[in-house]
Amino acid sequence: MAAQLDELDRKILGELQLDSSQSLDEIARKVGSSKTPVWNRIRRMREQGVITRQTAILDAEALGLEACFFVLIRTSEHEAEWQRKFLKTLRDRPEVLEAHRLAGDIDYILKVRVRNARAYDQFYQALISEVKIYNVTALLSMEEIKSTTVLPL
Repeated sequence: MAAQLDELDRKILGELQLDSSQSLDEIARKVGSSKTPVWNRIRRMREQGVITRQTAILDAEALGLEACFFVLIRTSEHEAEWQRKFLKTLRDRPEVLEAHRLAGDIDYILKVRVRNARAYDQFYQALISEVKIYNVTALLSMEEIKSTTVLPL
């Protein structure tokens, strides 16, 4: 069930999404409130699970992670044990930034960030050595057009 948020909550969340390192004073000034109510609302939204964590967003290319692959996976396995092992494998691989189970012909899509094609092949070889996969298609992103963590409020 979605949390009940008013306009001030949404303004606070907007500010936090843009820069969570802002001081409470800065956020309060920008949303037209004072420090204590803003802190209480942030605390409440954390308790409700609206705010799950605060983190730093790093530049992948500045870290030498220049290749982004979207990996389409089809499997002939649908047993619980296979799925448990597959999901654990994905969670244990730091190259996997996102993983989604899909409806349709493709079972899963992964977003994988690595240094280059050789590093992707190492990831691929490790993946298929750990779990049985029917078909894998890797698509290299030529250009990132939009990437954001900011949710629409």
